[in-house]
Amino acid sequence: MRPTISQRRVWPSGPSCGPSGRWTALGPGARDARCRAVAQALSRSACRRSGIGFVHGTREGTGGREAVRPVGRKTPSTGMSPRRGDRAVVPAARRLLPALVSFSLVLASGAVGVLLWSDPPLGLLPPAFGLKAPTCEPNRVLVLREPPMRGSDVTELQLALKDLSLYEGPVDGVFGRATADAVSKFRARHGLSPTPRVDSAFWRALADEWWARKGRDAVLAVSGTPRPEGEIMLVIDIEKRRLTVFADGFPFKTYPVAVGRPGSPSQPGQWKVRNKGVNVGPPFGTRWMGLDIPWGIYGVHGTNNPGSIGTAASGGCIRMFNHHVNELYEWVSIGTPVHIVAPHWQAVVPPALPRGAAGLGVVFLQWQLARLGFDPGPVDGRLEEATVDAIRDLEAFYGLETDGIADTDVLCLLDLDR
Repeated sequence: MRPTISQRRVWPSGPSCGPSGRWTALGPGARDARCRAVAQALSRSACRRSGIGFVHGTREGTGGREAVRPVGRKTPSTGMSPRRGDRAVVPAARRLLPALVSFSLVLASGAVGVLLWSDPPLGLLPPAFGLKAPTCEPNRVLVLREPPMRGSDVTELQLALKDLSLYEGPVDGVFGRATADAVSKFRARHGLSPTPRVDSAFWRALADEWWARKGRDAVLAVSGTPRPEGEIMLVIDIEKRRLTVFADGFPFKTYPVAVGRPGSPSQPGQWKVRNKGVNVGPPFGTRWMGLDIPWGIYGVHGTNNPGSIGTAASGGCIRMFNHHVNELYEWVSIGTPVHIVAPHWQAVVPPALPRGAAGLGVVFLQWQLARLGFDPGPVDGRLEEATVDAIRDLEAFYGLETDGIADTDVLCLLDLDR
């Protein structure tokens, strides 16, 4: 018989987790089968770590130094053979080349960081070491071509053009002829060349038209609040799509925001601001505040599409009106706590996560430990010593072996065995 506790079913029934933290609404049978598959996949590959503490998968391929070749089989050379005296030098040069490339990337990232970021080592070293670059807002120019361009940015463009009654086609994320014609009409209306090209000039014109329709003065009137006194903390409710500024524990001001789409959700957890930047790129509006999420690069930023605020439209980042993020930027410093909450979300947590694992499953494990009175430390998605100690405390409380491993028994007690 499974052990039960009075605090079971902390979360009401809600969206279930799909691969890579994607959230989908599934029925009970489909959810169980899907979550078992996800748990098996995650337990095999999602918890391998590199030397700097980020989650990576295994490297796969059929060629290069890591290719597997049959023992004893000779592979003919396809190039010129080095001279006998130089053969000892070639392997050493091959070993040295990756190190030189990595060192060059580090130097380049630091140089760019001096120009864009307040703390270049934290802000820009992860991409140089293989962590995926910021993808919450696609930063590309859209043009008509074959095969047609596809993506979430095209979907957002189509929704904006449909709102302006310029586009009547399907919202399918494909930059086809109908979308291109609507773009050309919009550009001509704003004095731009009538080519089907979506660039920074197009997005600026789109923002200007949106503000003209909504009434710029009425919307901007909510800005200009005096700086709050005391310790600042930001709380972002994904479900309500609201960002609230707390000063010394009391709510000070609330802003509307856009959050991640269902296929690329915003990341719940207790984070901190890791870097700040001004005008880092058109999709990010006028200000950027990056978060210390270990498995990706996410942040709070402005937007070049104000019509998306209040919707689930981003790739996981938190969007704000530019005048709102300008105001917030002055109040926030490096290290400011940012708590992202999703009260009705549920997660799949694979059993026996190793120490050092990182991901949304660890976030929900930490949250549930904290709700039941076992302190896991910061809810930061990292399975470190404080979380392991909290698991041991729970195991001791219920008479289990105190090995600090979140196995199926522990997950059952935490109501995470889905």
